[in-house]
Amino acid sequence: MDTNPEIIKEFLIDCYENLDRLDSELVALEQDPGNASRLASAFRTAHTIKGAAGFLAFGKLEKITHVGENLLSKMRDGKLVLNQDVTNGLLRMIDAVREIAEYVEAHGCEPSTDYGAVVTLLRTLDEETSAPPPAQAEATPAVDAPVAVAAPPTPVPAPVAVAQVAEVPPLDHLFVADPADAGRSDADSPNNKKQAVSDTALRVDVDLLDKLMTLVGELVLARNQILQLTSEQADSGLASATQRLNLVTSDLQEGVMKTRMQPIGNIWSKFPRVVRDVATQCGKQVRIEMEGKETDLDKTIIEAIKDPLTHIVRNAVDHGVEDPAIRTQRGKAAEGVLRLRAFHEGGQINIEIADDGAGIDPEKIRATAVRRGVITQEQAARMSDHEAIRLVFAPGFSTAETVTNISGRGVGMDVVKTNIEKIGGQVDIQSRVGEGTTLKIKIPLTLAIIPALIITSADGARYAIPQVNLLELVRLEAEAAASAIERIKGAQFYRLRGNLLPLVHLHRALELQSYQGEGDHAINIVVLKADNRQFGLVVDRINDTEEIVVKPLGKQLKGVSVFAGATIMGDGTVALILDVLGLAQRSSVLGESRTRNQADQALETAGADTAKQTLLLFRAGSHERLAIPLSQVARLEEFPAEMVERSGGLDVVQYRNDILPLVAMWGDRSDRTGTSRQAIVFDHKDAHVALVVDQIIDIVNETVVVQKKLARRGVLGSAVIQQKVTELVDVSEVLAAADRQMTGQAA
Repeated sequence: MDTNPEIIKEFLIDCYENLDRLDSELVALEQDPGNASRLASAFRTAHTIKGAAGFLAFGKLEKITHVGENLLSKMRDGKLVLNQDVTNGLLRMIDAVREIAEYVEAHGCEPSTDYGAVVTLLRTLDEETSAPPPAQAEATPAVDAPVAVAAPPTPVPAPVAVAQVAEVPPLDHLFVADPADAGRSDADSPNNKKQAVSDTALRVDVDLLDKLMTLVGELVLARNQILQLTSEQADSGLASATQRLNLVTSDLQEGVMKTRMQPIGNIWSKFPRVVRDVATQCGKQVRIEMEGKETDLDKTIIEAIKDPLTHIVRNAVDHGVEDPAIRTQRGKAAEGVLRLRAFHEGGQINIEIADDGAGIDPEKIRATAVRRGVITQEQAARMSDHEAIRLVFAPGFSTAETVTNISGRGVGMDVVKTNIEKIGGQVDIQSRVGEGTTLKIKIPLTLAIIPALIITSADGARYAIPQVNLLELVRLEAEAAASAIERIKGAQFYRLRGNLLPLVHLHRALELQSYQGEGDHAINIVVLKADNRQFGLVVDRINDTEEIVVKPLGKQLKGVSVFAGATIMGDGTVALILDVLGLAQRSSVLGESRTRNQADQALETAGADTAKQTLLLFRAGSHERLAIPLSQVARLEEFPAEMVERSGGLDVVQYRNDILPLVAMWGDRSDRTGTSRQAIVFDHKDAHVALVVDQIIDIVNETVVVQKKLARRGVLGSAVIQQKVTELVDVSEVLAAADRQMTGQAA
């Protein structure tokens, strides 16, 4: 077997940690056999060891842990209660695995020792616990006896205490040594190795690294102050010492940051082997494609997603991609494709795993879930296709008909969801029957190093734009700016190489002071890309590009969609990182066509679509209950009657140094004279527009099933929200109607 030594080293480190964890879990389970969470954890630990051993073709390790996993699986499913004999057998399995791992570490391969006795012991325990009790059991006093492997059983007294588990016969009695190992010297013994692989690697708690990073940041700030002070001094000795401090601090800062960051390619590197091995066992042909291997991730994030990604890849090959003969019959290439993609977007790390296989049949998922007791028949009938597909994340759920070394235990997707949510991430799955399945993981950018363009607003505040969203920079001099900018229906565009580029002004999007240079009206345009759509961000000043350390936003700013994080600049000031996608959505760059296309796609898929979203509920005109996505709302306002004025045939109010038109929903002309106005304010075409409603009801976060029943203009459809029928508003159509109303056209 030709395997990368680094992969084996990583496997051994994980194996030793998992064995230690399994040791403590089994001993604790003997005191509390019914602890479901600990049982599930022990099972996942054994499953992980077995899976990794299978990837590296360590047959003995895989065989031993597979049999032990069967016992843990029965305990997890409630078919077996842990007792002392089972605990002894599982502990012997751990000792055997540890001995094999130590031999692999010393010699690079598995020992020739026969561990068949350990496998036989575990299988015997499995069969005995599964078999019905003997007929004479009622007349015979219960006496525990150790399971015999090579000799007849010998009765022993009642069970000993847990603390006496070490008194069981030594593990060596269960191994049959191979004569070829007899000549092995003591120097070759794993017990006499100079330094174990676990001794050469150090795992540091992420909290300690966070504290260290904070201290380095404070050191950098102090260094910058000292550099500024010494630049005014003429002492050469002080200047030399300061420069030395500068170099050491820079190296220390770089080193600390690198301790946390690793490219995702480090864990992707083993997936081609995984795909090949699983495909070979399943008799399939699968090609793996990877994009974004250089994407840097926090080390703790890599540790958290390593096992989930492995399960996803295995499931995609085993469950997703069809057999070559079936693919050929369906008009596909015999070779399936598995695509892995990683990228930064919207202040998060996005990972997508997509296959072009058979997809997931929601009807099959429903039937399996009902048969396994996960849901009832009534729940299945009310469940949408998307909700049904998400049942694959339920603990213990599997569509496999038989249990094999690859699948069927219902552990993979459960692990994915559990581990991703532990680090504050989200996981979703999309699938179309016959076309394939895509699993999307979004992980918060708790800490990352990214190249960014630094810009400055008129008030001196600096902002960072991730370079991954940056396409190019355009500067229009004062003479050309006036003629180069075109205005279409109130929106500004710049014709870039024949294509209209919508423009967003940073000071308007963030409600900042506009730049007023003396006689200088040159325009700086940062061309950005968001959701496959280009737009230009007009900024006051462009500084330079540099590597920045991303810090998460505080609770006060997490709800602001235009910011993805923050960073500390070299002079100690804080710069906010712009979320390009959120900025485009807030400024309506993605606009009417994007909103409409998403709505049409949601309604035209098979029957219905389900999405968990935050909605604003309100009443307007003859409509009892209406809802719109809260993400499309700039703010909610209530204007007293005395603030309302008339201008151009419309009600208006003075709002944030501007004149805000109050447009009635659905063109409602009812008399509201002398009453306050509740309004929903939108950012529309570089301006504000307020839609007057009768009552703001509530803000809810629910899973909504959209149904295409009402073909009324301005309404996408209806849904049941808070157990009441609610109409979903087409925001793009309502804003278009508002435009017509403000220009005097009939709605």
